[in-house]
Amino acid sequence: MAKHRLWRDEYWLLLMQLYLRKPVGVKPLYSRPLVDLSLELHIHPQFLYNQMFRLRQLETPKIEQLWQTYGKSPRKLSQEVALLRKMNGFGQASEFYEGVEVNESFEKDFKPLDEDAQITPVMLIMILDLYFRLTPITMVPETPEIVQLGKLIKLQPDRICDVMDVFRFCDPYLNRDDLMIHPLVVPCKQIWSRYGNGNPENLSATAAQLKEYFR
Repeated sequence: MAKHRLWRDEYWLLLMQLYLRKPVGVKPLYSRPLVDLSLELHIHPQFLYNQMFRLRQLETPKIEQLWQTYGKSPRKLSQEVALLRKMNGFGQASEFYEGVEVNESFEKDFKPLDEDAQITPVMLIMILDLYFRLTPITMVPETPEIVQLGKLIKLQPDRICDVMDVFRFCDPYLNRDDLMIHPLVVPCKQIWSRYGNGNPENLSATAAQLKEYFR
């Protein structure tokens, strides 16, 4: 497996601590703890997810040694992780990554939009997935699927419907307007360009995985 340019062997300790968190095992790709760690390290969740499988399979002698040293000593592991975070300047990414070009493309998906601090791109992905499952007449706050999604992503149903109105403007099959003035037009167009014109199964699979992040 190709090595990520920001990956360091010390990070196995962080992954082991996450792996041992109950329920013990490989955590879902977009579980919040795994995403939080990926944001902390500036490394995509998919890479950390794959590394966690390597950790479980004891793929190298170094990983075997880590298990022998820390596998049954959670307190010792916690101490080493705390020391690692302190030594590496965690929480001071601007200093730690000084001189390193960091690709924040995936990180932006989990950060609030400049246009609306209550909404993130991953929330737009979830809403777009539901958009394709409904008809225009059912895109109203009372629709059970919209209510359910609102509870999951902690967004009011009327706001979800507002976003769906913007997606209708982005939808070439429904849009009849040449102009729409709305702060979310640009973010929604960006999400539409990534998922709206492609294979709907890709969007559906991504949305299904992202549910773990909101639970």
